[in-house]
Amino acid sequence: MRRIHPPGLHPTPGYSHVTVAPAGMTAYLSGQCPLDAAGRLVGEGDVLAQTDQVVANALRALSAAGADPSDVVRAVVHVRTRETATLGAVWRHLRASALGPALTSAATLLGASALGYPGQLVEVDLTAALPAA
Repeated sequence: MRRIHPPGLHPTPGYSHVTVAPAGMTAYLSGQCPLDAAGRLVGEGDVLAQTDQVVANALRALSAAGADPSDVVRAVVHVRTRETATLGAVWRHLRASALGPALTSAATLLGASALGYPGQLVEVDLTAALPAA
């Protein structure tokens, strides 16, 4: 996998402007939400606690696909906020987590007005290039 920072594009806080993956199978994960195995929201009102649950869920989903965070070629992070400080806090928390290597690929961080579950503050979409078998 190649991560590219083309000349003339702005510096990034860790992600790549372009990620090129070899031809092969790809796993497209559904947006990972801050829900536990029983479907209950974790971390009501706490964006970082919810981020931790999203990380745990994303790691389980990647593993089920035969991938790990270093195989991620695209990440999209949705945070229910209009505050850049909150967006930055979630980004830093994700980068410091076990999911951190996924955020070195092509990535987008978005503030959202609403997410799919009541009380949900964070969701992460991932696409991974599966290692050759």
